[in-house]
Amino acid sequence: MAQSSAAALIDQRPSLTITRRLRASPQKVYAAWTHAENLIRWFAAQAKPGSVKADLDVRVGGRYRISFTNQDNDEYHEVGGLYREVVPDARLQFTWAWHSTPERESLVTIEFKPDAGGTLMIFQQEQFADQAARDNHERGWNKFFDVLERHFS
Repeated sequence: MAQSSAAALIDQRPSLTITRRLRASPQKVYAAWTHAENLIRWFAAQAKPGSVKADLDVRVGGRYRISFTNQDNDEYHEVGGLYREVVPDARLQFTWAWHSTPERESLVTIEFKPDAGGTLMIFQQEQFADQAARDNHERGWNKFFDVLERHFS
């Protein structure tokens, strides 16, 4: 019974879905997420110059870590997790936890679908600890995805 109750609580936790159409092939958009030098380019627009670092071991069971200092307030941020699903050019799934709050782990799933000469990127993040965390992540991701769109335009 305890497992059913725990599963029900996870299902009730807030989630978000963001969909973006990007002017690049699924291969290029996937590479923006899976090659450290590419990820650093679009993360860097929201960070203090030279502060973004990324270590990505993109394989099922592999780990990643991204660190940066915010442009606005010079706060240091570090996030990391474990890749659960890796389907080249089509799908990524990984855990997401800030170094400062590892107990508040969420789950990210990204699909990359061919769409009119570009890519429909469907980003979903689930299992937030609360609505405030969900809302903060939605604001942050939308800022990053605006930069990603410009990167491909």
